[in-house]
Amino acid sequence: MKILVTGVAGAIGSHVAEALAKRGDAVFGIDNIDPYYDPVIKMLALADVKEAGVEVVIADINTIDLTTLGNDIEAIVHFAAQPGISAGTPFAQYVANNIHATYALLEYAKTLPKLKLFLHISTSSVYGRSARGSEDVVPMPTSPYGVTKLAAEQLALSRFRSDGLPVAVLRLFSVYGPRERPEKLYHKLTHAMLLDKPFPLYEGSEKHERSFTYVGDVVDACLRALDRYETIVGEIINIGSSAVHTTGEGIRIIESLARKKAELVLVPPRYGDQIDTKAVIEKAKRLLDFVPNVSLEEGLQRQFDWHEKKLFPHLKKEGKIT
Repeated sequence: MKILVTGVAGAIGSHVAEALAKRGDAVFGIDNIDPYYDPVIKMLALADVKEAGVEVVIADINTIDLTTLGNDIEAIVHFAAQPGISAGTPFAQYVANNIHATYALLEYAKTLPKLKLFLHISTSSVYGRSARGSEDVVPMPTSPYGVTKLAAEQLALSRFRSDGLPVAVLRLFSVYGPRERPEKLYHKLTHAMLLDKPFPLYEGSEKHERSFTYVGDVVDACLRALDRYETIVGEIINIGSSAVHTTGEGIRIIESLARKKAELVLVPPRYGDQIDTKAVIEKAKRLLDFVPNVSLEEGLQRQFDWHEKKLFPHLKKEGKIT
């Protein structure tokens, strides 16, 4: 299958593109290398992606003439987005990168005669402060990220309802693992501990419960969705670990891997942050035969090893760590 992956330099998109190429699909990806976080980290991911055989286009979905990508695409996996809940990110930027870019991609998708699936990657953030129900729960997002991601997924599904575009939505829960974004919990904590620096912990978050989901399990879900495209068109599907852990439990696992205690410094909580999530994945089990199988302990071991043995030396080489 010929597949376009957007956000191919990102933490999850890069893993999916790499896995698809390694199994024999013809994959090419697009990414604008947004400086939301250090492009050096994204370029490290792209090196692995390209080595796997993925053709990469560096461009912005909002400005590129997407028809130059060809008209023989059979599937699109849409990861590209403005992530996070940083107060420093203008709301207009979320609108541009999460809604306008999705609209542009959907318009392009309508021109593709061979398209079997437009797999839109969404997030549990659409549910709001608490995400513990099925896909039928009424979303109540509280952050600009959650609001615009909900708008984007509904825009995509409207194209299914009005035009018959083969759209499906995956809502991902608290994804972690190698290539995780620098502002996210386990990347930030691991980095602080490797540098013997304090770690800013949002007040009250140590007791927050999450369905922390290993990136490899998300890759498995995406590949299953592509393989079973005929059965999932028009569906919204939760993808996440059914096991729930507190932030404090995750911190203690990282402390064990680093063989030292973290120096935690409490900081004010972030507006819009989720306080508890539990992925209800009965639909994923039924439609995709999806069962996550990487425990938090195993997943964090893999992430810690990647950070310590691959990312950290690379950042030193690039002069990012002195």
